[in-house]
Order: sequence, then C-alpha cells, then structure tokens
Amino acid sequence: MSYVRKHLIEGEKIIYETRLHWSVLIRPIVMALLFGLAGGLLFVLAGRVASDNATEHQAMMIGGAALLVIALFFILRGIVERNATEMTVTNKRVFVKTGLAARRTIELLLSRVESIGVEESAMGRMMGFGSVTIHGTGGTPEVFHKIAHPLEFRTAVQQQIEHSPDR
Repeated sequence: MSYVRKHLIEGEKIIYETRLHWSVLIRPIVMALLFGLAGGLLFVLAGRVASDNATEHQAMMIGGAALLVIALFFILRGIVERNATEMTVTNKRVFVKTGLAARRTIELLLSRVESIGVEESAMGRMMGFGSVTIHGTGGTPEVFHKIAHPLEFRTAVQQQIEHSPDR
C-alpha cells in the first residue's frame, strides 16, 4: 500500500498520482548492461579455458557471477528509486514522498499552496517529464526533478485549489 493511501484523512480522496519518469532507469540499465556483458564474457572465456587450468576457470566463473550480481543490483536500485517517489493530489492536500528507508515527505494543504511551477527541457517535453517546484505560503520552494507528466500534476493541483471550499 502506498504512503499516501495509508495517510488519507476522513473524506479525503486521491485525485491524481504520478511518480518519477521512466527515464531515471536509463543510467541503471546502461550500467547493468556493461556489467552484465562483462560477466557474460567472463563465463564464455571460462568455458574456453576449462580444460587448461581449473583455478583460472573457477576464478573466471566467480568473477562473471559477481559482475552479474552487480548488474542486477543496478537494475533493482533504479526500480526501487523510481517506485519510492510518489506525488499525489487529493481533494484536500498535495503529497510528495521520496525515499524508501530514509523517507522525506511534504504534505501541503491546498489552501497553503502559493504557486506551482513546471520546467521542461525540449527533451522533457518530447518524452513527458520535467521539474516541479511547489511554493507553500511562507515556506521555501521545493523542487522535484524528472517527474512524469508535470503539467498534468500542476493542472490537478490548480483544479483542486479552484474547487476547494476554502476559496
């Protein structure tokens, strides 16, 4: 169950949810491919030297397995990082939660949102990601990078502020 779903107050319902864009997985995938290919290459080489030297064969097999484990680590780390970030708009609040073990949360009442800004690079516009900056009344701006569909997130916040009974 998500952090937001666990912390909804009575009468509160989720309007919009987003998270980090899939592009945050590019670097972990590239690193995993590099380590995975190196590990696979060691396995192939180990098969060719198997009859010559048993110690060298065993060392190559262990090295190849270690490189494959490192590749798996990169993939899992990227997936966990992506899934550990939640941005949610409810009919009463804006939630932003980052991190898994060390968690950082921002819960801002809609009536306390002063402004919400979106920055998108040319690549971000084409691929559907950008940075979101949330300004609360009397607070410092909070910036979140590589958020999927940032304009939709901003629109959901603005619509809920408009429909808020506090207006």
